Amino acid sequence: MPQNRHIKLGFILHGVGRTWNDWRHPDRDVNASTSLAFYQKQAAIAERGKFDFLFIADSLSVTEKSSPHYLNRFEPITILSALAATTSRIGLVATLTVSYSEPFNVARQFASLDHLSGGRAGWNIVTSWLGDTAANFSKTEHPPHSVRYRIAGEYLDVVQGLWDSWEQDAHVGDKESGRFVDPERLHRLDHKGEFFQVRGPLNIKRTPQGQPVIFQAGASDDGRNFAAKRAEVIFAGPEDEQAAQAYYADVKARAKGFGRDPNQLFILPGIAPIVGETDEDAEARYRELASLESIETGLGFLSRTFNDHDFRQYDLDAPFPDVEHIGFNSQQSGAQRILAHVRADNLTLRQVAERLATPRGAFVGSPETVADRLQQWFESGAADGFVIFEPLPGQLDLFVDKVIPILQARGLFRTDYEGTTFREHLGLAEPDNRYSKVAEKSAA
Repeated sequence: MPQNRHIKLGFILHGVGRTWNDWRHPDRDVNASTSLAFYQKQAAIAERGKFDFLFIADSLSVTEKSSPHYLNRFEPITILSALAATTSRIGLVATLTVSYSEPFNVARQFASLDHLSGGRAGWNIVTSWLGDTAANFSKTEHPPHSVRYRIAGEYLDVVQGLWDSWEQDAHVGDKESGRFVDPERLHRLDHKGEFFQVRGPLNIKRTPQGQPVIFQAGASDDGRNFAAKRAEVIFAGPEDEQAAQAYYADVKARAKGFGRDPNQLFILPGIAPIVGETDEDAEARYRELASLESIETGLGFLSRTFNDHDFRQYDLDAPFPDVEHIGFNSQQSGAQRILAHVRADNLTLRQVAERLATPRGAFVGSPETVADRLQQWFESGAADGFVIFEPLPGQLDLFVDKVIPILQARGLFRTDYEGTTFREHLGLAEPDNRYSKVAEKSAA
């Protein structure tokens, strides 16, 4: 690992909360998921804490049983465009699916966000696992898991090709000569592939950071390969430090196998730290959170993992139902992890749902305890940083005011932003424009 590494931190904007019942906390704003003021406040706190980025998750299919935040929420590019105007340094990462969108539109949207924000855009690429999403897009069936990743690879090829349409100096804007653009430096893509045919060029010039930062959350074998080959940041979801270390080592090795520098790929587990004045205070706060949850929360997480399958139809105290065939084509890694626990411990449906409803996590304690555990994961080869959820109202403030100063004092986290663009914060180089590179080789 390189010397002088710093922890990377993202904050996920989750409105009324990430579970089925945490919105019921007395201090939660039930309109938070569609409140610009709420998002502006959280963005300001995260930027004050020198977080690398804000992150917006998304889903394109809901039912009346979906969790409250997913039922009623902003579209990611829209809210991040609004936040671009009220923040100045923090990165802005939007989730957008390749299965139900068009590459030209997506390339244009993220290029626009990058310009609006002065070079702070990031794209979290997902393939969408909820099968009934197809019904919202005039399609009769949802693509199988393996096909979705083939779509994703070609889709990213197209989008990155479109982002290279304009060389850096293609926009001339010379009023005297009447020359707005240099046609020799504006390029058509003319892509014809298995899934897409896109001519180009893109109708917006090269962005301040060259190209937005690419995020992915690959956990299945196909997903890990895609992330290791194409992503710059990976949003991971390991259960514990040992699992995080195994995932970290595996994906970094895959990246090296693809000819990449593993140190230019950052792996960030998602965590929900609960900070208290003391360890005992933090435990009391955790119990406060746990008291809001019920078996319904666990069944909700199960349903979402297994393609919105209705687990309420089964006897809670019977053996866990045979749903492996559903898990294979849904959120594959999460489903397989749950099924592995079922087989290892012979769990009933109730036991699985209870475990999912109130997971405690490793990051509950005083500011020093939480900082110690972040440092342990970071230095043990489990993480390059973390994506922070706010499990209870006020926890983001506590993390910024109490935990970050400890990390800064230990030399583990920045005291100020390194530059103006998202890539500069992360220490990622600006991608070469493929056409400029060809021209340089020809001149040589």
